[in-house]
Parts: sequence; C-alpha cells; structure tokens
Amino acid sequence: MKNVVLASTSTLYGGTYLDYLLPVVTELFAGADEIIFIPYARPGGISHDDYTANAAAFFANAGIYVRGLHTFDNPAEAIAQGKGFFTGGGNTFLLVKQLHELQLMHVLEQAVKKGAPYLGTSAGSNIGGVNMQTTNDMPIVYPPSFATMGLVPFNLNPHYLDPIPGLPHMGETRETRIKEFHTQNDIPVVGLREGGWIRVKGEHITLEGTPDARIFLPGKAAYETKTGADLVF
Repeated sequence: MKNVVLASTSTLYGGTYLDYLLPVVTELFAGADEIIFIPYARPGGISHDDYTANAAAFFANAGIYVRGLHTFDNPAEAIAQGKGFFTGGGNTFLLVKQLHELQLMHVLEQAVKKGAPYLGTSAGSNIGGVNMQTTNDMPIVYPPSFATMGLVPFNLNPHYLDPIPGLPHMGETRETRIKEFHTQNDIPVVGLREGGWIRVKGEHITLEGTPDARIFLPGKAAYETKTGADLVF
C-alpha cells in the first residue's frame, strides 16, 4: 500500500527546515528508525554531503537516522532494501537526470509502490507525478526522459503562485504556463500552494495542509479544491 507525502515546499516563510511537516513526517515514518535521503536536486548547488546533513539534523528530532543515497556503493540495492525515503527540493531536471542515468527511477518507484514510506518536497514531489513537465525549474541539464514515478495520476506544480491583481508587469503566470502544457498533454495538474501537501494512502489521495489547491484539467476552466478533499479527476 502506497504511503506517500508530496509537499509543495520544505520551508515556509519565517519557519525552519521542514518544521511545519514534523507531525506529518512522524506519522509517515512511524516504525522506521532509518531512511534514505536522495540529495540529487542540490538546491543552490549545495553538495550532496551538506544537503544530507541538513536533512539528518531535522530527522534526528524524530529519532530517525538519515543516510544519503550518494554514499552507497550500490544505490539500487540500497533502495530495494530501504525502510523509507525522502527526496528534497532543488532542480528537478538535475534530479530526474541523475535518477534515470543511475537507473534508479523505476527502482524507487517500485519500492514506494510496495509500501515503503516516501516524502517529497518541491522537486522531490515533482517526481511523484506522471512526469516532470510542470516543474518551475530551469533546464540546466537534459534528462534522458521526463517520465517520473507516477505515484499519483496527475502532475504537480509546487510553489504555485496566484496572479496579483493590478500588477500586470509580473508577466507570464503559472496558470498561463500550465495552459500551455495542456495544449500538448492531457494530464491533470495540481497547483500546490506553500503549506500544502498531498497525502497518499494506498489509492486514496487527499489534499492536506493550510491552503486550497488550484486544479487544472485540459479544456476546462481552472478551479479550487479545499484542503481535506479527495483528489479524484
């Protein structure tokens, strides 16, 4: 049974790393004393070791030991035997490229679909969708495939921002970009605002957190979904 949390962000404004998710993380990883952190997205170019240390410091508060995937001699075997996984944010193109080139995307997908708990934030949440084509990130590298794990039957747009009335100079909006995506694709997209996350238990998928989410379907007007609602399209 899938046991997944896909969060918009790791850090809310004014907060500290993952602090708003501590109760969620404690419930998600209940019974797991060790998890694997996937640091490949490297926000701001941070090293794999430093990024892992950030995650480890947070999870120590929950009594969970964290080891970076990059430290294993055989990462595929490590994933297959892992008790749980956390993929942090950063650049989705880099994350997806690394996972595909190391032939780990499918291995991770299978481990999570068999029941290993998975937490993603930002880029780590993008790879929970059908593909990564609704990311906000710059294409700094070229992945061999845009396909991701398909833990949910839709795509995500983390850090979703609403247009600000009276500020037309903001330029192209997230909604505009997602509409462009839907001229070429028919995959639903969830605009996930800061402070929101998607909870997956088996095949049951709900929106959780503080804000509502913006839902985009091809050929239809975008609409709002309330927190606590089932995500079924």
